Amino acid sequence: MTVGILLVGGFGTRLSPLTSKTPKPMLPVANLPVTEHQLLVAKAAGITKVVLATAYLAETFTPYFGDGSKWGMELKYALETEPLGTGGAIRNAAELIFDEIAENEPIVVFNGDVLSRHNLAAQIKLHQSSSACVTLHLVSVEDARPYGCVPFDETGRVTDFLEKMDNPITNTINAGCYVFSPQVVQEIELGKVVSVEREVFPELLKARKVVQAFVDNSYWLDMGTPKALLKGSQDYVGSRDFIVGENSNISESAKISGASAIGNNVTIGANVEIISSIVRDGAIISEGSKLESVFVESNATVARQTHAKGAYLAGGEIIDLKL
Repeated sequence: MTVGILLVGGFGTRLSPLTSKTPKPMLPVANLPVTEHQLLVAKAAGITKVVLATAYLAETFTPYFGDGSKWGMELKYALETEPLGTGGAIRNAAELIFDEIAENEPIVVFNGDVLSRHNLAAQIKLHQSSSACVTLHLVSVEDARPYGCVPFDETGRVTDFLEKMDNPITNTINAGCYVFSPQVVQEIELGKVVSVEREVFPELLKARKVVQAFVDNSYWLDMGTPKALLKGSQDYVGSRDFIVGENSNISESAKISGASAIGNNVTIGANVEIISSIVRDGAIISEGSKLESVFVESNATVARQTHAKGAYLAGGEIIDLKL
């Protein structure tokens, strides 16, 4: 069996103001929270026990996910009272599962702001067959400069873990999903601020431990910005003009397109046009409004004849998202 840890404690600063009321892993992509998409990936790979490593707005996760039984999973919640970095958060969460896992049982770690459709089951299998300490999901990108790049040799062993640079030596980057052997997690000091990217991985390489590369160029998206969130939602809606949740009322004269996502209990008035947008639960879009590439907050009321593009709408405000 394999267990999972989902890092959902970040502040989501780059997604502000969308994250003023909602932590980034609970923001909707095609009407489901990012975290739910990740749990579905975990479930498909055979993972049925997951710890959510929470911090910022931690109280928003439990009412939605509960004990996980709705998804046929067992969910636990670990709270960071102070930021511990990625390694510290992983170690803190692992305290809830160490007593329940076998000596060589893999621990899969997901970053809470990544959408991925990679073959997680194959990544776990490679980790086990290669006797690696850690197996990293890597993706190839056209421009690796905004990311740390990860070179590896002809056997698939990672040879370095590099920070952002102007002239990356490879276009393969860290995609944010790791399979750990439990001993590696156990060795992270509990309660200490630790970065797996800046400390744990480089130290493993320095000690000549096996850090394995799993390259899978399936769909992958870093959800770090409002533009990326809108794109991710559109990608998951797919070729449809729009999707709509339960108990929503849409005027017959309204036009919705561009792979928009309309949530539950939404009211859309006459002659409204919505393009490539996310409208959250309970929102009211009044007649004659035209919205393009916007994020409408839960229970917001958009006034009549509102025209907005590339904006966040909440509490009567229209905030430019600088897309």
